[in-house]
Amino acid sequence: MIFDLSPPISDRLKVWPGDTPPRREVLLDLDRGDNLTLSTLHATVHLGSHVDGPNHYGRGSGGVDSWPIDRFVGPCQVVRVSVEPGALVRVEHLQGTTVDAPRLLIATGSFPDPESFREDFNALDPELVSFLHDRGVRLIGVDTPSVDPFSSKELPAHHRFLDLGVTILEGLVLAKVPEGRYELIALPLLLVGFDASPVRAILRTVPT
Repeated sequence: MIFDLSPPISDRLKVWPGDTPPRREVLLDLDRGDNLTLSTLHATVHLGSHVDGPNHYGRGSGGVDSWPIDRFVGPCQVVRVSVEPGALVRVEHLQGTTVDAPRLLIATGSFPDPESFREDFNALDPELVSFLHDRGVRLIGVDTPSVDPFSSKELPAHHRFLDLGVTILEGLVLAKVPEGRYELIALPLLLVGFDASPVRAILRTVPT
């Protein structure tokens, strides 16, 4: 079974306030009598489900193309947490959960509609990032627009990711995905020097 974790890309999709929303510019159109249809996409690279490049939050760091490609394919674990709106997801929220995959997706349910931006989504406590890194996690995905709170300027979670070399995957749709173990495929485009890349993220169930 395959779970699609990416929201549809249309002009209804909300992006971070002030960023560039998706817009299609049609240059040629079969319906207008042209010999083919040709269009241009105008949008932020932090679009829908996306991978952050280290240079998004670390001066002098590499772009999204600097991540090793095998970071985005392989064993993955999905966990669900229940946290008050606007609160941080902390280590204690994973109490009783055995983390045993190098990729972990955290379903908070705090950003349920990609077409309606809300600011009180759950972000991650930097200590949780360290806790997961110590258990071998090298990619953490969330169903929110950011791993830091909406109002944060210091971005402590982002910087903990940077210090530990852990990859950030944001903007996932996890509402219908049961907890468990899967294979993740979430390949970024090879955008040289860019600070992010959209991905088509999927999970495949693994035989038991």
